[in-house]
Amino acid sequence: MKIVTYNVNGLRQRVSQFGSLLKLLNSFDADIICIQETKLRRQELTADLAIADGYESFFSCTRTSDKGRTGYSGVATFCRVKSAFSSVEAALPIAAEEGFTGLLGCSRKDEAASAVAEGLVEFSREELLKVDSEGRCIITDHGHFVLFNLYGPRAGDGDFERIQFKLNFFKILEKRWESLLCRGRRIFVVGDLNIAPSAIDRCEAGPDFEKNEFRTWFRSMLVESGGHFFDVFRAKNPNRREAFTCWPSNTGAEQFNYGTRIDHILCAGPCLHEEHDVEGHNLVTCHVKECAILTEYKRWKPGSATRWKGGWNIKLEGSDHAPVYMCLREIPDVSEHSTPSLAARYLPMVHGLQQTLVSVLMRRQATKQVKSDVVSSSFPDESIISGGCSHVNRSIANCDVNGTDISCRSLDQDSRNPILKVVGHSEDFKEEADCSTTIVFNEEYASPLPNKRTRKRARKSQQLSLRSFFQKSQNLDDGIENSTNDISTSQTGVLNSNNQSQEAPVMDDHRCCTMQNDTNGISSSQGQEEPDRPCSPTQNNTNGNASSQGQEEQDGSLYLEKQKKSDALLEWQRIQQLMQNSIPLCKGHREPCVSRVVKKPGPNFGHRFYVCARAEGPSSNPEANCGYFRWASTKSRPK
Repeated sequence: MKIVTYNVNGLRQRVSQFGSLLKLLNSFDADIICIQETKLRRQELTADLAIADGYESFFSCTRTSDKGRTGYSGVATFCRVKSAFSSVEAALPIAAEEGFTGLLGCSRKDEAASAVAEGLVEFSREELLKVDSEGRCIITDHGHFVLFNLYGPRAGDGDFERIQFKLNFFKILEKRWESLLCRGRRIFVVGDLNIAPSAIDRCEAGPDFEKNEFRTWFRSMLVESGGHFFDVFRAKNPNRREAFTCWPSNTGAEQFNYGTRIDHILCAGPCLHEEHDVEGHNLVTCHVKECAILTEYKRWKPGSATRWKGGWNIKLEGSDHAPVYMCLREIPDVSEHSTPSLAARYLPMVHGLQQTLVSVLMRRQATKQVKSDVVSSSFPDESIISGGCSHVNRSIANCDVNGTDISCRSLDQDSRNPILKVVGHSEDFKEEADCSTTIVFNEEYASPLPNKRTRKRARKSQQLSLRSFFQKSQNLDDGIENSTNDISTSQTGVLNSNNQSQEAPVMDDHRCCTMQNDTNGISSSQGQEEPDRPCSPTQNNTNGNASSQGQEEQDGSLYLEKQKKSDALLEWQRIQQLMQNSIPLCKGHREPCVSRVVKKPGPNFGHRFYVCARAEGPSSNPEANCGYFRWASTKSRPK
């Protein structure tokens, strides 16, 4: 059996990196895969993130509403099995529990869902719910052993609230472990505990490194300090150095393997042999074949052309942690059992809510009713089209009905062959429409009515640019004036053409002048008369001067705009040059530094400083960061 633990730093990102959840899980070729820091809330659990063929999954998500903690942390355990029902595989758990206090529910049928776990009665209910509210533990019982998938809290220096939370977290967890060990159970603890046990597990640990209270607690749990647990990696690799599993993501520390080992596999309890009381028999020596770090999952690979220069020159894919695996041997099968009810396959947000047959049929009937109502309301009323007339001839052969969408033909305003023809000899259409008018739909000029999408496109095409609101265009004013003149001319022409058959036009040489129409090729010598309107001999000159003046104004505004852009560009280049000249050079490499801003709450919050641009690494390596530091200005220096 192979067990893997991996802090993915966002399950959604890792699934996207590998293409699918199944490809991510198969890449480990493991029987049990424990994942930390999923960064998923329970309502965000979907099938593509929780379900994979051949695996059963169990999730614990954050339940707190504290600021900065929603959608944070979260753990998940994936078990590779051949059958989810009536299986004897040890990889498929016989029971599962979210959290470790017993208050979040358990899949065991013989235990109350809200009962406090054994050994934790000394703690208040509020304390227990608080440590279990951030989705940091999932427990699976595999018969031969109980597996704890943990994501330990992080507590920075000076953050007393988180330090107290972390102390309570591990104190309550230790009580739960003691209770199980007293019952003779074997325990495996895997995950990111956010604790480096000793100086060998940390790059350039300082003199006060091992005085940390959490490191002291961790070492007290180990066998060499009189505890019950084995650090499986150190038991198999006692003298291996620079075996790190986590690297700071904001300093480029992966380039020089400048990290820490905080992802662990621990085990406690007797071995599976009947003669386990014999000296030298324990879980590590009898059943652990190997334990190692999967360095191939690191974001930065040795020999890569990617280098840190105040930041990666390309985006690195992957987590800031590396997986750790353990291979077990001589793990027998267990009694026949099925997947526990806590599995993700039973979550409503994953498989959906069960529907009754009545609800499905009623929903289908309601859908049909809505469609029929839409179709019937799409046809106009008979009385409205006919106008109360009994002699209405309507032809709607060009109306196509497709489901609930009706594409009818729009009205064309072509006067030569209109869609709506008025048949009759009445002089007043409004008065006699109800008895002497026949409306016929013409099919030749029918076109589809504009739907919502077409109207939306039309509105988009009419959208003006931001610049148009701040400048006045002379051409626009001329166009409006010309269009007004054209409209009045066409209207006058229509009136004259209507009255031409009744009375002859009257020409006045003093009021009218001869005008050539180059566009239509029509002149007054061909017998066509121009409409009555006063003519000015200087009209063309006036229009020409106005348009030339407008063109000059437009050219002047364009020149000023270009000049402003050029001045702004020169000013920005000058500022950049000043900034470049003000950036100090680091003392170790004589290279330009990079600026950073203090983000930690405190007296220096928001202050800017300069540091060496190279990646963080051992001080003995001349290619690594030289440690140069300088405040950006005297105002930024702490008092």
